[in-house]
Amino acid sequence: MYKTIVVHVDDSPGFDARMRAAAQLAASDGAHLIGTAATGMSFAAFAMLTGSMPVMPGDEFDELRATANASLERFAERARQLGVASMEGRMVEDEGRTALLLQSRYADLVVVSQDGPDASGMRGLPQYLALHGPRPVLSVPAIYLGEPIADSIVVGWDGSVPALRAIDGALPLLASARTVRLALINPERETGLHGDDPGADMGLYLARHGVPVDVLVERTESPAGEALLRIAHDNQAGLLVTGAFGHSRYRELVLGGVTRILLERARLPVLFAH
Repeated sequence: MYKTIVVHVDDSPGFDARMRAAAQLAASDGAHLIGTAATGMSFAAFAMLTGSMPVMPGDEFDELRATANASLERFAERARQLGVASMEGRMVEDEGRTALLLQSRYADLVVVSQDGPDASGMRGLPQYLALHGPRPVLSVPAIYLGEPIADSIVVGWDGSVPALRAIDGALPLLASARTVRLALINPERETGLHGDDPGADMGLYLARHGVPVDVLVERTESPAGEALLRIAHDNQAGLLVTGAFGHSRYRELVLGGVTRILLERARLPVLFAH
């Protein structure tokens, strides 16, 4: 079960969607919810930046603190409205990515907004935390309105270590789901990762954990990310689970790999891990 969940707090348009998701997961497991807001830089960095300017660094930096604290007050009020029983807000005097990366070390899950034009100036935040952090990351689209997350789940399985870590990170949700589809896209292209019967061993692994899993093999000419999104839509899934950066980072950047497609186009929460 998830017992500590960190949620990114700011004043961006995606805040309410990620709060709904974080609150739902916290309520299901009785988890402690930590809202993390960052000033955007440390005081030392700010003082260095403004050292040649006719301003007092302390006064200007107090404004950054005040903005972060105002976001935390909004977090506390929204968490109470959503019925979160155990929560706290933390203001970190640092850059946002660094703040969340630090907090993730002491949590079971990190909840952030889906990448996009309204990503608070921190484009690439979900993949950054998944790549550099120790915990799974839940990416929530701004259109999310609180639909059940752990009722129907689709898991993208390509035999990779990132996918395995994503599955392990999602086990509390998978074990409580009504249906779980283990989706393999063109598994014959990765024969060395799947064995003689693609999906069978992972299906048994999940079943032993009490997961109600069905194996679904999809053969398609479409990119794997688009195929996973179609499967999630067809099965009315509330969550998609997949590894991050399953291929080389160069291929992800140049060819627009699975991770990039899911982070930019998914209309449901996606749990990533690397």
